[in-house]
Amino acid sequence: MTTKTLDNLFHDTLKDVYYAEKKIYKSLPKMAKAAQSPDLKAAFTTHREETEGQIARLEAVFEIIGKKSQGKTCPAIDGILEEGEEIMEDYKGTPALDAGLLAAAQAVEHYEISRYGTLKRWAEVLGLSDAVKLLDETLKQESKTDSSLTAIADKRVNANAMKEAA
Repeated sequence: MTTKTLDNLFHDTLKDVYYAEKKIYKSLPKMAKAAQSPDLKAAFTTHREETEGQIARLEAVFEIIGKKSQGKTCPAIDGILEEGEEIMEDYKGTPALDAGLLAAAQAVEHYEISRYGTLKRWAEVLGLSDAVKLLDETLKQESKTDSSLTAIADKRVNANAMKEAA
């Protein structure tokens, strides 16, 4: 049996989050289209643009470790995105739709924050200072997105979700 090291775990987790970012990138336009709140639509559109940069940073990290940029199926992100699809179907046209979309988006953000935080720490341990900088940039961006989503929820979306459907 081959001994697995932190290097292997770092690479596997990098492939996992690369897959996740690419899936998220594909999902964001559908979420933006489904959203009723202009602020939420804009947040999804902005985050899609940011996700392009996040994918590019991940590709740079793959380059730093001398590996090909490739994803590995991530059942966690697949499940989170599937829940978002269900919300879009089950709550379409209702005042609660945006609250559900926000919850799904924040589940994605929390997953990403967890992954990037871990990858950053491992990169520090592995002495990959250039990777640390790239991962930290994305971690900060994901945290900012999460805070922005909370602000949108607090501003109007959660209160609107309590209204009766017309």
